Amino acid sequence: MDQHDDHRTAIGIDIGGTKIAGALVDGAGRITHREQVATPADDTTAIIEATAQLITTLTAAAEGEIQGVGIACAAFVDARAGHVWFAPNLPWRDLDLAAEVSSRVGREVVVENDANAAAWGEYRFGAGSDCDDMLLVTVGTGVGGGCINDDRLIRGAFGIGGEIGHVVLDPSGPRCGCGNLGCLEVFASGTALVRNARELVTSPSPLGEALRARCGGDPDALTGHDITELAREGDGASVELLDELGTRLGQGIASICAVLDPGRVAIGGGVADAGDLLVGPTRTAFAKHLIGRGHRPSPEIVVATLGNDAGIVGAATIAREGRA
Repeated sequence: MDQHDDHRTAIGIDIGGTKIAGALVDGAGRITHREQVATPADDTTAIIEATAQLITTLTAAAEGEIQGVGIACAAFVDARAGHVWFAPNLPWRDLDLAAEVSSRVGREVVVENDANAAAWGEYRFGAGSDCDDMLLVTVGTGVGGGCINDDRLIRGAFGIGGEIGHVVLDPSGPRCGCGNLGCLEVFASGTALVRNARELVTSPSPLGEALRARCGGDPDALTGHDITELAREGDGASVELLDELGTRLGQGIASICAVLDPGRVAIGGGVADAGDLLVGPTRTAFAKHLIGRGHRPSPEIVVATLGNDAGIVGAATIAREGRA
């Protein structure tokens, strides 16, 4: 890899369903200035305009020349063309996002899938900065991922590579938001964690006592953060819920590693805040299901280090370096 130039500032943007976050990122992957605006609901043109305005604001805040502008978004993205095929949480279908934003800000813009951008950020400046092959698994509302092989992002022929949350664990399982049955995301996401906890709250089981007390008996008020906090406090049911999630996640990662064979697996996303309460069971299940176990090197499983900044840092770095 090339040496980091601390002064080569780029702009990273992360477009989400509720907010558009942006930052100036230096050549060492450090964020030096942040801005954020609300995502205009259900209005493609308004989202593009808000993104362009955010880029303009960040450009004005920079002390030197901007070396690139990168946008990360939760979508099927053809990064080579800056084209979005489909975004599940935004009203985007068959959209030339890079061209639309570029025409408004007067400079080239690159667009990348948010999990791929996060993977590149972790690879360059976080949990994978000392390896050449890495898989990032993001566990939040859904399950996402990005894979680096031999210093390159794996995007696939149409830019849809890395959608590891939709590897099927159980074809007779619950229906996923993608339309298929039994995807990894159905069993191992933050959404699954909260769903299972809420079922326990509404059941007569004494196991749910602490969960009921935390949400005042209202299952809709229960959050993933509540479950993690209760688990840290020693609530057996909450520990069990995270153990179940980690077990499913470890099974899924083992299947994915049969294809990708990364040297390291980093787990990020909001649920990763649970630390060893999640990662411990993940490692155990992974070791149990890895092909060739006992007769091969095994990738280590670690917690990602950049948190919510990974996508912004990765998008800015891809734009500045002109590669990934």
